[in-house]
Amino acid sequence: MAVKRIVPNIETPDTEAARRFYGDILGMEVVMDHGWIVTFATDASTTPQVSFASEGGSGTPVPDLSIEVDNLDEVYARLQQAGIEIAYGPTDEPWGVRRFFVRDPFGRLVNILRHA
Repeated sequence: MAVKRIVPNIETPDTEAARRFYGDILGMEVVMDHGWIVTFATDASTTPQVSFASEGGSGTPVPDLSIEVDNLDEVYARLQQAGIEIAYGPTDEPWGVRRFFVRDPFGRLVNILRHA
């Protein structure tokens, strides 16, 4: 038996807000849309992962999601243009990532990162 995929499910009455944040700003594609659930993905093949943490590193709160991107500065600029407040960073962490935290439209703390 092998786990093939892990999908976090975030409750919201406003799937359009998800489309704007995760689709328009982060550039993820809608891969399923039944009206009541919209799933976003990327073309990148990834290994299923799930993390458990007692803190978010560097004394930060544990983020609800971590999203690795290939161009952190571009995503940061898109969020600033959209008027979305950055909750932490950007900063270079001692374990080799550059990251920042932002709250998505549903209040979830999202860790946006790239490896050095």
